[in-house]
Amino acid sequence: MKAQNGVWTTNVTDAIALSNEQRKPLLILFTGTGASESIQREVFNTIEFQNWSRKKVILVKLDLSAETSSEIKEQSIKLKNAFNIIDLPEVCFAFANTRNGKTMFQALGKLSYKNEGARSWISESELILNPSE
Repeated sequence: MKAQNGVWTTNVTDAIALSNEQRKPLLILFTGTGASESIQREVFNTIEFQNWSRKKVILVKLDLSAETSSEIKEQSIKLKNAFNIIDLPEVCFAFANTRNGKTMFQALGKLSYKNEGARSWISESELILNPSE
């Protein structure tokens, strides 16, 4: 799990540890049955996104569909509600820390998919991750 190489994790605890170790924010993709696959094809599956994400973020995919285990689904729904995610798919950027068994998230921003391709999506992501630049 040290080298990411465009691999999405579904384990939030592991992702938080990696995020803190590498000092990179989490990119949390909320998705589910019936959610458009366009963002996958046109952004996440591109070389441009994979190169960018390796350097910039820790990838987390939370599937809210019925096929996931009840424990994972419950955790994903709690995060979906905490980040006020309405439409799927949607991405939230955040940092997180766990202290005394409680996880606290610092949301940086959310980004939905607009049919403008990987370059535009990455540019919008950079505005969220680096608002002062």
